[in-house]
Amino acid sequence: MGRITSNDYLVTLADPNNFKHSESPCIWKGKLTPSQESVSKQQLIALEKNISHLTYAVTGAGKTEMLFPMITKAIQDNMRIAIVAPRIDVVIELKKRIQDTFRIPFVTLYGGSTDEYYYTQLVIATTHQLMAFKEAFDVIVLDEVDAFPYAENTMLNYATEQALKKTGIKFYLTATLNRHLKKLVKQGVIAFSTLPRRFHGYELPNITIKIIQNWRRKLPVKMIKHITYLKQTKIKFLLFVPEVADVERVVTQLKHTGINVLGTYATDEKRLEKVQAMRDKQIDGLITTTILERGVTFKGIDVLILGGDENIFTVTTLIQITGRCGRSLERPTGTVTVYAREKTKQLMTAKAEINYLNILGKKYDV
Repeated sequence: MGRITSNDYLVTLADPNNFKHSESPCIWKGKLTPSQESVSKQQLIALEKNISHLTYAVTGAGKTEMLFPMITKAIQDNMRIAIVAPRIDVVIELKKRIQDTFRIPFVTLYGGSTDEYYYTQLVIATTHQLMAFKEAFDVIVLDEVDAFPYAENTMLNYATEQALKKTGIKFYLTATLNRHLKKLVKQGVIAFSTLPRRFHGYELPNITIKIIQNWRRKLPVKMIKHITYLKQTKIKFLLFVPEVADVERVVTQLKHTGINVLGTYATDEKRLEKVQAMRDKQIDGLITTTILERGVTFKGIDVLILGGDENIFTVTTLIQITGRCGRSLERPTGTVTVYAREKTKQLMTAKAEINYLNILGKKYDV
């Protein structure tokens, strides 16, 4: 196709919703907890009434699983559905979950995806990919809706609206509410459900802060001892650092101590391979920027944050990072250790909010 100029016309066609009917598209054998089922029923009511809906649930509450009944009903009702997220890592995670749960054709679209687009009832994609659609979907599920680059991005918000049919609705999922979402709820524009408890009933791990000095010159001895202990006890770990330049610095120093680690960041072309190596337990740990703060699941890991007093680690980011820990039934607990030069307002606020969510969560059944 040649370059589009002002002399060309773009034509769109109404979506025919011409799909092969499926009575039982969902093959998931799991069971929702009473609290999850309550949220799931509210999502089904929103679908029936054609009202957009927000699910606010802590990391590890089972936000994806709670969607399964709603997605099943939408498929049975011949609706076209897009499940989207701002980041590639989250989309890949979603693809695996949907692949294991639903027996209908779907495509996965993101920069570098090997899938070739064709017309399907279900599409999984990054939010950027919605720019290629116009009034195509009856339902758009926005996972991690508060995440960069979607949050506060006028272009991506517009693309989402354009991709949604005039009669369509959105389902928002998040573990951290931003001002825009709070405003929509307060105005009654969207229905709202919350679940401040993880599916296995254990609390969110809270932050332990350890004070250190200039770590960029030399890694703290106490942190190296900590990581050595994790290696000896065969506990894998994620270590978050503030900047891309810090990744290689930390990887090099840890390798000199005999720790088998890899490092990754947003523009790393081998990021997906390294994430898979971590999942396959081929390495002791993965050093990363905040690119992996959300949407990825590694079973049984501990989490460390180096330079946790720096501005990149906002309250929202810190809460998301702690959510990487204790996500499996096999090991529903774990530790989140922050190495910082001082106890910042962000760190103390994050600690207080996690504590509040844990107290609130005790009122909910598992």
